[in-house]
Amino acid sequence: MRLVPELTYTAQLSPPQVVGPGPYGLRQVLAVSGGKVEGERLSGTAGEGGGDWMLVGDDGFARLDVRGQFRTDDGAVIYLSYLGLFEMNDVALAAITGGASSTDYGDNYFVTTPRLECGDPRYAWVNQSVFVGQGRVRPGPTVEFRVFRVEP
Repeated sequence: MRLVPELTYTAQLSPPQVVGPGPYGLRQVLAVSGGKVEGERLSGTAGEGGGDWMLVGDDGFARLDVRGQFRTDDGAVIYLSYLGLFEMNDVALAAITGGASSTDYGDNYFVTTPRLECGDPRYAWVNQSVFVGQGRVRPGPTVEFRVFRVEP
């Protein structure tokens, strides 16, 4: 198996809406206010209505539950969803609260499993591909992921 670089995805995040501590952890909802997808085979702009229904546990990890869509530069709409883990270590906490400008890939465990769906025949290949992503935090706050397609 090998990982083939497929795209970079950035999402600008609105301030979290804190649902509060519940039976599974601290629930926060972060709306996506903008973003871009850039890659050799597809590129586009984040659509409205996406977000992360994040659950922060007592173990120092946030469980990500992200859904959204983007419009490709040539007019197709691709649905994006992923689960993932975000380690809330000191570097990551400083970046997401504005205390540091950004994190780099590998500064914390920030790994996702993106699933892409599209009805446009030009992008049918995304429906038959498995992807993994690695993230980092940029100023804004903005999250940035490099996404790889898994090949046998």
